[in-house]
Amino acid sequence: MKLKQVISTFLLFLFVAIGFGQEVELSQQESEELRTNIKLQSESKNTIKSEFVQLKHLDFLSNDIESSGMLYYKSPNSIKWEYQKPFKYSATFLGDKLYINDAGKKSDLDLSSNKAFKSLNSLVVRSVKGDLFDATEFEITYFKTAQNYSVHFVPKDKKLHAFISEFVIGFSKTTFDVISVKMFENTEDYTLLIFKNQEFNNPISDAVFTN
Repeated sequence: MKLKQVISTFLLFLFVAIGFGQEVELSQQESEELRTNIKLQSESKNTIKSEFVQLKHLDFLSNDIESSGMLYYKSPNSIKWEYQKPFKYSATFLGDKLYINDAGKKSDLDLSSNKAFKSLNSLVVRSVKGDLFDATEFEITYFKTAQNYSVHFVPKDKKLHAFISEFVIGFSKTTFDVISVKMFENTEDYTLLIFKNQEFNNPISDAVFTN
C-alpha cells in the first residue's frame, strides 16, 4: 500500500467539515466553550455507526469522484471504514494493527513498528474521544458559520504537512456531533466526507471488525 494512501486513511477518521457561508473566528472564551461541549459529547459515545458520502476533488478533473459506505466505531479503539460504492474496500483499525480488504485482496500493517503511524493511530482514537484539541501536533483555529462550527487543523510536522496541508472538522451547532470531513492535500485537491443517519451507543458486534 502506498504511504500516502495509508496516511489518508488515518486522517479520514479525524472528522472534518464543510464551511457553508462566511466563517467568523471564535473568541478565546467561545473556543474554550466549544472544546468543552465537543469533549463532553464525544465522551458519551461508546459506539458510532454512520453512513458517509466521500467526494474526491482533483484539480485536473471536471467532476468530483464520488464514493459511499459505512463507518463503524466501538470503544476503545475499533474503527472500520467500509466503502460500498462504486467499489468494495475496507480499512479496519484494531489497536496497533491496520487491516485492509481491497475487493477480497487482504493485507495488514503493524502500526506499532512505525513511529509516524503509531502517532497517527493515537490521533484517530483521541479524535473520537474529543481529545484532539489538546494535540500539540497542529496549529488549531476555531470558527462558526450560520449553520455549524468548524475547527481548522494545520500539521506542524513537515513530513505530515507534505501529505496533508490542512483539515477542517465541522460540528453541528445544536448537538456538537461531527457532520463532515474536509482534508486538503494541497491548495487545489481535497477529500470531503459528509456524514448522515448517524447512530450512537447502539450495540455493534465484534464480527463487524473482522477483516
